[in-house]
Amino acid sequence: MIPKLDTEMGISVYSTPFKGCGGKIRVESEDFFVKEILSKKSLSGVSQDSGFAVYKLKKRNIDTFHALQDILKKYGLRLKALGLKDASAITEQFVCSTSKSKSLSEIKENKYSLSGIGFVKKPLSKKDMIGNHFRIKISNASSEILHFNEYDKILNFFGYQRFGSKRPVTHLIGKAILQRNFEKAIEILLSYTSEYDLPKNTEIRRKLSDKSNYSKILRNIPPQMDLEKTVLKKMIQNNDSFAAIRALPLTIRRFFVQAYQSFLFNKTLSNAYENGENLFTPQANDICYNKNGLIEKYSNDYLQRLAIPFIGYSYYKKTRFNYYISKILNSEEIRAKDFFLKEMQEVSNEGGFRNSSINCEQFLIKNDTISFQISRGSYATIILREIMKPDNPILAGF
Repeated sequence: MIPKLDTEMGISVYSTPFKGCGGKIRVESEDFFVKEILSKKSLSGVSQDSGFAVYKLKKRNIDTFHALQDILKKYGLRLKALGLKDASAITEQFVCSTSKSKSLSEIKENKYSLSGIGFVKKPLSKKDMIGNHFRIKISNASSEILHFNEYDKILNFFGYQRFGSKRPVTHLIGKAILQRNFEKAIEILLSYTSEYDLPKNTEIRRKLSDKSNYSKILRNIPPQMDLEKTVLKKMIQNNDSFAAIRALPLTIRRFFVQAYQSFLFNKTLSNAYENGENLFTPQANDICYNKNGLIEKYSNDYLQRLAIPFIGYSYYKKTRFNYYISKILNSEEIRAKDFFLKEMQEVSNEGGFRNSSINCEQFLIKNDTISFQISRGSYATIILREIMKPDNPILAGF
């Protein structure tokens, strides 16, 4: 049985026959460790001269976005991350300054620390990160965990944190934005309730479903609802839903649209797999990634990896997946050209391609702990989903 939460994110299949070991992750913060890996070329470009400062950010119990916001607020240091790491883990990642500097800062806070490692001539980007290494403990797993060996046959779904985990709404907000229904986007952000959310949060959201409560509820908004607070202030000020959405940080607005793209991709992957498409081996006329990560047509090169369209306004239709994508877009009442927003061009997205399966390396199971390395953009929780096959992902720590 596929958990309801999975289907809400567009995932309706398992890609491995392994029956699942059960258990729970993130019992302690130390149980989930992730470290970013930079390419050798990028690391060799780090010097001790001046330029754009590069730091290693270590954190726990805080996500990347809020850690960087805190650093900017307290120290005036504007930094850009190569990838987002969630709060429920111990993480190590690289961040880079957005302006040139001649000195490095050292920062130590309760939930994070920042240490300078050098300078680069131009700011680091996502392309400089080749992947992430994970070490994860699964508590109370069955002995079956030791027999899992299907790590090279896992579909490259977008994971739970992409959609909000306990309150999977980011893609719903993104869809409302694309449909130019900004009032609905605000309504979902503020008042959409989820059976997986905390009762106190659900109570606040129920009250926020009535606009007349906005001013009364504002002072009771908890710190973790900072996005809701930003929107709420703007709505109280002028009752303009478009302006309220625009008040959110650009990275968050883009994230909402990308989350909806992720939902469409998950649906495409699920539907294609359910209909018997081979998603692990490319074939004639397929679009593929070559060994250098560049897009090209299939050429019978064993190093090529199958790529599936990631919907945007420049959606490429000439693949065997257009049949599934067209049906999904029709049922969602969305067109590819909707991803270009004249009203909010900064969140427009042209789309592209994404690997159909996860490239998992250095996979190792030792007792109750799993370690592995995956490429940038793939999710460790999707590998864990196949290994554990939990009945309730939230209770299992996802």
